[in-house]
Amino acid sequence: MSEPTLKRALGTIVFKALIALFLLPGLTLGVARWIRHDADIDIKAQIAQSIAQSTKMSADERAAATAFYAASTPSASCYDDSPALAQLRAGVCEPYSPLWQFVTTERVAFATVAGNVLLLVVLAGLGALAFSNRAAQYASFVFGWRLLTVTGAAQIVLQGAFAVWLSFWITAHFFHVYIMKLILIVALVAAVAVWTALVAIFRRVPRGNEVQGRLLAPEEAPALWTRIRDFASRLGTAPPAQIVAGIDANFFVTEMPLKVGDRETRGRTLFVSLPLLRQLDSDEANAVFAHELGHFAGGDTANSAALGPKLSQYDYYNAQLRQGGVAIVASWLLDLYRVIFEIALQQSSRRREFAADGVAAELTSPQAVVRALVKVAAYAQYRHRVEHGLFSHNERHGEDIGIAQRVATGLAAFGQSPEFADAMRAADMPHPFDSHPPLAQRMHNVGYVLEERHFADVVCATAIAPWTNDIVGADAMEREQWQAFEREFAQAHEETLAYRYEPQTDEERALVLRYFPPERFALKKDETIVVTYAGLELPGHREPLDWDRVVNIEYEDATLGGDKLKLHHPERGWLGAKTTKVSLAFAGKDRERFKQTLGRYWHRHRVMRAQQQAQAVEAARV
Repeated sequence: MSEPTLKRALGTIVFKALIALFLLPGLTLGVARWIRHDADIDIKAQIAQSIAQSTKMSADERAAATAFYAASTPSASCYDDSPALAQLRAGVCEPYSPLWQFVTTERVAFATVAGNVLLLVVLAGLGALAFSNRAAQYASFVFGWRLLTVTGAAQIVLQGAFAVWLSFWITAHFFHVYIMKLILIVALVAAVAVWTALVAIFRRVPRGNEVQGRLLAPEEAPALWTRIRDFASRLGTAPPAQIVAGIDANFFVTEMPLKVGDRETRGRTLFVSLPLLRQLDSDEANAVFAHELGHFAGGDTANSAALGPKLSQYDYYNAQLRQGGVAIVASWLLDLYRVIFEIALQQSSRRREFAADGVAAELTSPQAVVRALVKVAAYAQYRHRVEHGLFSHNERHGEDIGIAQRVATGLAAFGQSPEFADAMRAADMPHPFDSHPPLAQRMHNVGYVLEERHFADVVCATAIAPWTNDIVGADAMEREQWQAFEREFAQAHEETLAYRYEPQTDEERALVLRYFPPERFALKKDETIVVTYAGLELPGHREPLDWDRVVNIEYEDATLGGDKLKLHHPERGWLGAKTTKVSLAFAGKDRERFKQTLGRYWHRHRVMRAQQQAQAVEAARV
């Protein structure tokens, strides 16, 4: 998300965090206080009645006892060690007695509310610290992450306990009945949330630093390596340990470990885009190289390498909590700090980009920097349009999609088109690890502003002495990567067609069946249930049930007996929507596979209908 988008979302996230922190503890505090107050009244009434009926006390003793207990609060004896209240405490506030529960719950709920207020204050301080400098930013995040891991788990345990306590006492006190099934359900949900939090803490984050490209040896590009090392020397920083040549629409540097093909890289890496190098003059490409090396010199990549894995672990932990039902209360709190930190991170990232642009302008020229920015932005914009258009196509692509050729031959025409200027105003520099400031701000920063009317001239100009001329085998290297990319592109596109099609031809039907074949599940009593792309074949039903007749699905796991599948239909009955109920007693261990298949096939149908509606709206506009 961009910083403006994050700021707009902050209000909603703050509201959710406040709900997570204070709704259940506040409700528990209020209910416990109410019930404790009622209990005090009842106990005092019972004591007064007992004194009045006592035959062992004189009139003066009864009067003194009545006055004493009238001035005393029974619940106060639970935490007041005064000897005068010892008899009262022993009589009404034994550990685990009802009054002891009310007092203890009230005090724990109050402490939770107060602790949550303090937690918000600490998070606000950590958030402010993240805006100060890089070292403070790192320390802020690490401390905040550890703090929220502990407090988040504590929140889940405490609020789960509050929920179970409320599920018993609200009905017991106010309606004089308790619902055991409700208590068990709440307890189970709370236990699942606690288990989810504990598992998430110790679960390892899957690594995802794979980069598509090829390691470029010094002997394959000696002049390029010499230029990179020269720039690094002039900046007083170490050169990259490896250069990766790929076909992504960006350049970047990193110090994080990467997987390139079957190789694991360590240390500093510079990624260069072969198709972009073909678009850039040598001085423009030099400006890009200088910019990227400026990140090395400024310590940006070292900071990202240290912070990046922790951000990934934080986000992974948060994602796991969202799957744990009640554990989402901790997730909302994690969201709050993450958004505040992300705003600080993006502000810091903009400063780093401006500084790197300044380095590039000093090593090359402001003009070269700006021309490179314009060309990279234009290429990325146009390539995205080409790929989006091809992916939106409703027919399978052939073996040779020709994305590279389409982009290379169509870029100049795009630069002359009416929509080019609007596209460039919204343009951003693509980058896998950082966010970049708008193009206009970056031009002002380096002290050279190219007017929009000249953008097309820059984009349409033929590159002079591009660096690809000095890379041995650059053409074959790029062609091989484009072929691999297009195979993956065609495969992904074909799978989306399986979601989009309502098959009308044998070819379309064959494609859908390739990804969504009929899935048959054996049930007890020799029955079966079949899931197809068109609907469901239910046990005991002669006709298949089309997906169009399903508007909602409910699935209830059964501890004993068969699971319950409830299918809601669009038709209305006397008591609401019509439904079909199916009992499912699986013969084997097919329950989870059935649920996944059911969800995937129904999702396919809804995607297909949504696609048709979008096409109808688009056709109506035309």
